[in-house]
Amino acid sequence: MGVAKALLVDDRRDNLVALEAILQGLPVRAVAVESGEAALKQLLVDDFAVILLDAQMPNMDGFETASHIKRRERTRHVPIIFLTAADRDAQLALRGYSVGAVDYLTKPFDPWVLRAKVSVFVDLWTKTQQLQAQSEAVRERETQWRTLTEAVDEATALLRSQEPDGRERAAELLEKARWGS
Repeated sequence: MGVAKALLVDDRRDNLVALEAILQGLPVRAVAVESGEAALKQLLVDDFAVILLDAQMPNMDGFETASHIKRRERTRHVPIIFLTAADRDAQLALRGYSVGAVDYLTKPFDPWVLRAKVSVFVDLWTKTQQLQAQSEAVRERETQWRTLTEAVDEATALLRSQEPDGRERAAELLEKARWGS
């Protein structure tokens, strides 16, 4: 399991530096990009616990970027927190929520509140990764159990068959199953 990552998307480099500073010390690796297009490209190669997305950017704004993110099967469940310098316009917040945001913060925001929110999503991502790993381990054990059960059933049938080499073949089957070959 890798380290959780947060995708930071803002067209202003100084905002990205500020966000990276806010997240310092959290168990998350910040990946900063300066456009919606760059964010979409980054999402093709990496998995993220959370996305901090500037609502107002040139070319592709945050709303359009979020819309693309939510349309992709691979990224539709990644939580998006919109960050914007725009005035507290309720319509913009509603637009953010309508394209799939889990939160919408206007600047200036309390950095400790943002840290707390990111921390929750990082914890959820980490727990999800752990559950997926445990689920995979259970599937592997079930497959091994099925293989062993089939080998025991086959060996039992050989032993009952009274075939001349039945005991030997049954022993070979059980040995193979035991060592997984």
